[in-house]
Amino acid sequence: MKAAVLGAGSWGTTFGQVLCDAGTSVVLHSRRPEVAKAICTEHTNPEYLPGVVLPEGLTCTTSAAEALTGADFVVFAVPAQTLRANLAAWAPLMELASPDALFVSLIKGIEHGTLLRMSEVITSVLGVPSARVAVVTGPNLANEIAARQITAAVVACADTDGAEILQRACHTAYFRPYTNTDVVGCELGGAVKNVIAIAVGISVALGLGYNTRAMLITRGLAEIARLGSVLGAVTQTFAGLAGMGDLVASCDSPLARNRSFGESLGRGMSVADAADALSQTAEGVASCAPVLALARKHGVEMPITEVVAAVINDGLPVAEAAAMLASRTAKPEWYV
Repeated sequence: MKAAVLGAGSWGTTFGQVLCDAGTSVVLHSRRPEVAKAICTEHTNPEYLPGVVLPEGLTCTTSAAEALTGADFVVFAVPAQTLRANLAAWAPLMELASPDALFVSLIKGIEHGTLLRMSEVITSVLGVPSARVAVVTGPNLANEIAARQITAAVVACADTDGAEILQRACHTAYFRPYTNTDVVGCELGGAVKNVIAIAVGISVALGLGYNTRAMLITRGLAEIARLGSVLGAVTQTFAGLAGMGDLVASCDSPLARNRSFGESLGRGMSVADAADALSQTAEGVASCAPVLALARKHGVEMPITEVVAAVINDGLPVAEAAAMLASRTAKPEWYV
């Protein structure tokens, strides 16, 4: 089977490697000729995965048409807020893919304005049924997977057969995918955990300890579950890889972009400077506002998300943010 991976950043390239190692033929698409050349001729992606030697069978092109031709899987690995524009540009080329191709999102975010999840953006722009759209999510730090360290992920699709086909296409000795039909829960877990990871990064930079980190992770998971419950997600999803697993990895690892961004804020950097320091996209920065808007639309209380959004979008000082969370009124641990 053949996969086209549209986006040759760290996660797109890494997932391309996973597919290739699983025996799937893969063509990456990069807009940048220098990236495509390095992958094809040197089997490296030095800007996004320095030091990683990629499979010789993993190729890359600057032609989206070339990548899409005959693809059984069309994988999207671009920043969340650029997905719609990219899809509009690629839509006329989708007829080059297999007629029953599965469209796969690696993207964790909520779209500004529409408040749509990434799979919803795909179905909206391409006009494909939701049963042909899958999501790959979980505790998937690209650098560790590129080094072929053992991990697991969730392959979510409303169609069980579609999930199982993709599962087989990306199952390797180091990458273990589990299937799930709860696309809503899996996508929400991936999008909101980025926001919580920013809060954890701020707390680390402020010198707060493991108790605070544990509080933010567990109460952050409660926020995710409250929103998910209202939107029809399966509560059990949030106890799994797409929920707790992804949240722990993003909050605990200094490799995680959103936590790193939060640490930069906590050390006094501006939002713009913290974003520049990363050189890659921290999805929680752009997603915190639409996540909060989605919560408010459905009457869901998300205090950590509220504070992170206030820091990023309204200039709330991080010291005041910490004080706001600490001064909240006492509540039962579980509430709607």
